[in-house]
Amino acid sequence: MGALRRLLHLICVGLLFGVCFGADPFANFELDISYITASPLGVPQQVIAVNGKFPGPVLNVTTNYNVVVNVKNKLDENLLMTWSGIQMRRSSWQDGVLGTNCPIPPKWNWTYQFQVKDQIGSFFYYPSLGMQRSSGGFGPFIVSNRDIIPLPFNTPDGDIVIMIGDWYTRNHTALRNALDGGKELGMPDGVLINGKGPYRYNNSLVPDGIEHETINVDPGKTYRIRVYNVGVSTSLNFRIQGHNLLLAETEGYYTSQQNYTSMDIHVGQSYTFLVTMDQNASTDYYIVASARFVNESLWQKVTGVAVLHYSNSKAAGPTGPLPDPPNDFYDRSYSLNQAMSIRQNVSASGARPNPQGSFHYGSINVTDVYVLKSGPPLTIDGKLRATYNGISFVNPDTPIRLADVYKVKGDYKLDFPNTPSDRAAVVDRSVINATYKGFIEIILQNNDTIVQTFHLDGYSFFVVGMGYGEWTEKNRGSYNRWDAISRSTVQVFPGGWTAVFVSLDNVGAWNLRTENLDRWYLGQETYMRIINPEDSGNKTELPVPDNVLYCGALSHMQKPQKTSLASTLKVDSHFCVVLVIAFLTAMFLAF
Repeated sequence: MGALRRLLHLICVGLLFGVCFGADPFANFELDISYITASPLGVPQQVIAVNGKFPGPVLNVTTNYNVVVNVKNKLDENLLMTWSGIQMRRSSWQDGVLGTNCPIPPKWNWTYQFQVKDQIGSFFYYPSLGMQRSSGGFGPFIVSNRDIIPLPFNTPDGDIVIMIGDWYTRNHTALRNALDGGKELGMPDGVLINGKGPYRYNNSLVPDGIEHETINVDPGKTYRIRVYNVGVSTSLNFRIQGHNLLLAETEGYYTSQQNYTSMDIHVGQSYTFLVTMDQNASTDYYIVASARFVNESLWQKVTGVAVLHYSNSKAAGPTGPLPDPPNDFYDRSYSLNQAMSIRQNVSASGARPNPQGSFHYGSINVTDVYVLKSGPPLTIDGKLRATYNGISFVNPDTPIRLADVYKVKGDYKLDFPNTPSDRAAVVDRSVINATYKGFIEIILQNNDTIVQTFHLDGYSFFVVGMGYGEWTEKNRGSYNRWDAISRSTVQVFPGGWTAVFVSLDNVGAWNLRTENLDRWYLGQETYMRIINPEDSGNKTELPVPDNVLYCGALSHMQKPQKTSLASTLKVDSHFCVVLVIAFLTAMFLAF
């Protein structure tokens, strides 16, 4: 009887620990978003910092973690943080764009809670409203493999983050004012690497007194280098003098491993390279991010330069000219061919044990086709605007799914056209009425004069085709239906097209946009609204969060701030610990 009693007590203890700690782990972060003064290009200016840092800190979690981020808005305007590439499974409530969330007012805080379900890879966070990213507020978001899932390469000797992007010495409010006044932004003032200006590789192009970034490494070691283009609108060519870039992952998916001497990285994209420090330590080496698809002789100052320094080197910095960018002035296919050479590693396990290639996207029947055409900004009702299919989007007053739940009428329209029309361009709230469990083809036709990047929240998509000219149905014959890379942000070359496949298995309202901040601000976006009419129990979409913010037609429901969810979770964890101690004490006394 005593043995049975002890067994029952052990079972109870196990159950208690399971209740308190059995779920996937939590990772808690506090992000204070504020202004600081910095001089990345030698000119004092107001930048947006995260926890007093520019760029912001790395948020590092593991697959399936529950992530809790308490964001404090210390700016003088509304704020939302978005998490580029994080799919927010079943919870577009946490996505951090105006079609899904009411903004966080100044001096308020709001707590995001989401799970990085079945994801790995290199992502980043940033403020999504009103060009704010052009002033900073961004930082890396890394999702590491679970220990039970092997990496498809040897464990690197270290991790290095490099954030590149074009930069203006005008802050985001000045850039907004320029666009509101009908002006283009013009050439950026430079390129930053990890928030710092260029190394003085040229005395006439780089003024004295600018702080540059130095990356310190050990000879013979191999590093995982994660590179993000967090800029405004400029495609950048990334290269490290004398070192090969072995591509390993992009935006959450392992790639077939190929060596590149340089990589074109477009706005909003991220890549992970394995780089071995196998060069002579008698000198330092340039790390370069230079503008692409522009008149490079006029844009020479739009070049970021950092220093790669070996620990056994006594060099005082690299010397000589920068390594050359791709010489493709007469061959526009170079960058396109490079993009299409990036293939998925179909045999590697990603976030789950099964191989990435086990989803045979190429054999699935397409249920809907959308052709999204963009062009240069144009004037609509006296204002400069940008469009998809002749519609310049304006965000609804009430976020889309919130309007659905509370039956707000007239908040948006489910009439976004599948193909471009010949009608005059308009400003509207047209949203795509997508079908849950559909498998869609999206053709992005870029008739603009610049490279555009296309991003879809809530999903990754297969990049099956890319080319120049007007897309036609004959182009389907060139699609990659076996090992196309899956990602969330893809380039569309000027005068060209890109085709992607998407499996619509994530219920919610998901932002579909250009990542070029000026075009996005001018209205080049829409949403896909995806609902499951058979779900009456929140199995495919989580309910409205308890801490949801209300705005628009529901503003009257907004109450004063309460204790943040992060604090609540902390109390709950402590309560669990106290409960366990009390339970164990009771068991001890019982024996």
